[in-house]
Amino acid sequence: MAVLEKIAASPTEAVLKVEDLHTHFHTPDGVVRAVNGVSFEIRGGETLAVVGESGSGKSATALSILRLLAMPPAKIASGRILYQGRDLLTLPDTEMRGIRGNNISMIFQEPMTSLDPVMTVGKQVAESIRLHQGTSKKEALSRAVTALELVGIPEAAQRAKEYPFQLSGGMRQRIMIAIAMACNPRLLIADEPTTALDVTIQAQILNLMIDLKERMGTAIILITHDLGVVAEMAQRVVVMYAGRMVEESTVDQLFARPMHPYTLGLLGSVPRLYSSLEPDGGAERLQEIRGIVPSMRDDIIGCAFAPRCGFATKRCHEVPPVLEEKQAGHRAACWETQALLDRHG
Repeated sequence: MAVLEKIAASPTEAVLKVEDLHTHFHTPDGVVRAVNGVSFEIRGGETLAVVGESGSGKSATALSILRLLAMPPAKIASGRILYQGRDLLTLPDTEMRGIRGNNISMIFQEPMTSLDPVMTVGKQVAESIRLHQGTSKKEALSRAVTALELVGIPEAAQRAKEYPFQLSGGMRQRIMIAIAMACNPRLLIADEPTTALDVTIQAQILNLMIDLKERMGTAIILITHDLGVVAEMAQRVVVMYAGRMVEESTVDQLFARPMHPYTLGLLGSVPRLYSSLEPDGGAERLQEIRGIVPSMRDDIIGCAFAPRCGFATKRCHEVPPVLEEKQAGHRAACWETQALLDRHG
C-alpha cells in the first residue's frame, strides 16, 4: 500500500468501540481504578478529543486500547474494545502485534523516550514498514523517506540518515508521526502530541495532523488537557474525571452549553484573549476548581466530583449519577444539570 493512499472509511462507520472499560493497577497501597466504566466510539475520519486533568485516566484508556500496559501491575478487569468486530482484549499477542502499529498507531507524548537513540530515524520509520507490510529493506527505506516528506521534513533523504539527538523537538515529533502514519492506520491515538513544544511548532504539528487526516481518512483519538487544541482539532469530546466519563458531546455543544460542573470549571479556567482590556482596567480573574482529585484507590460513593462541586446536593454524595443523554448527542453524568443550566445556561 502506498504511503499516500487514502483509506476507505465511512464517516458513519465506527472504527473502534470501547464498551464499559475498567482498568486497574494493583499497588502495595491498594487497587487504583484508573479507568472506571468508560464507553465511547469513534468513526472514520473523525477526531475525538479526550480531555481532563492529569490523572483522570486519559492515557490509561489509550494504553488499554493498544494493550501496552505492563501486566502486572495493570489489569484490564472488564469491558470490551471492538475493532472491526473483534474484541482486542481477547486476541492472542501475535494477532495484537499485527494490529498495533499497522491498523492502530500511537503518537506518544515525549519522542525522546520513544525513539531509539542509536538508530537513524530513517531506519526507525522503515522498521515499522518492514514489520507490518512485509516489504524489502530497500523498499522500506524508500517509503520511509516518502513518509518523512509527507510530514514536512525538509531534505528528507539526508534527515533519514541522522539520529534523534541531531533533530529539534519539533522534528522529532514529526518523526513520531511519520512512524505512526507509515502503514496507513485506520486509527491514530495521539497522547498530548504537542505538550513539550513551543506554540509555533505546536501549531505546525496540529496543522500537519489535520492535513494527514484529510488526505488519508484516518480517525484520531486526541488526548489533551488543552481546550484550545480541542476547539481547533476535534469534532467530538469526551471529558474524563477520576477515571470516569462525565460528559460527551460535539465540540460546539460542549463549548456553547456545558452540562457538567467539571466541564464548566475547565472552560472557566481558560485565559480569555483581551481580558485585560476590561472597561474597569482590570483583568478578569481566572476561575479555579477548588479541591483536589480524589484518590482512585478509595471506593468513591456518589459522584466523584461532588466534594469539589458548587452544585452538589445530598444525593450527589450518596448516589453515582448515570451518564445519560441530556439533549440530542450530548451526554452528562450529573444530577444537577438543570441547576447548572439555570445559572450559566
